Amino acid sequence: MKDQVLVIVMGVSGTGKSSVGSVLASEKGWAFLEADDFHSREAKARMASGKPLDDEMRAPWIDRICAVLEQHRMNGSSVVLSCSALRAAHRDRFRATDYPICQFIFLNAHKEVIARRMAARENHFMPASLLDSQFDTLEWPTDETDIAEISVAQSLEEVIKEAIKQLRTQSTSTSRTS
Repeated sequence: MKDQVLVIVMGVSGTGKSSVGSVLASEKGWAFLEADDFHSREAKARMASGKPLDDEMRAPWIDRICAVLEQHRMNGSSVVLSCSALRAAHRDRFRATDYPICQFIFLNAHKEVIARRMAARENHFMPASLLDSQFDTLEWPTDETDIAEISVAQSLEEVIKEAIKQLRTQSTSTSRTS
């Protein structure tokens, strides 16, 4: 379907991807997927114990996400996905879906801001001790024109407002012709 959109709200842990993504999906009336739901129990246990995942461990996770995205696309659904998408290869996998429009919202801030946010949240398997590994893994999207960066040093309401604005701006410039 020509109008289908895939939006990936990305960034390191603690940036508010789930909060922003769920509101965007609700505002647009689109499906919302939380990438953390696709991690295996083993991967979650590993991260909870303070050990980061490596690329080999992330591969089946990305495969599971892409399979569900394909189901949504086949059903005609637009989707907002909350996913770290730290590696360029992961972002490229999402771009390779057949969604006519694929765009990214990169939530970012100084490490200290994100560390404070992580310390304040409850009941999450990702400990603040893994923040450095998240930044080490992040391949900065410097030349990726379909990514809008938004600072999360501002209020959640301001971040959401900016994300909605970016979606309007990007959707007119990122339509695929293939």
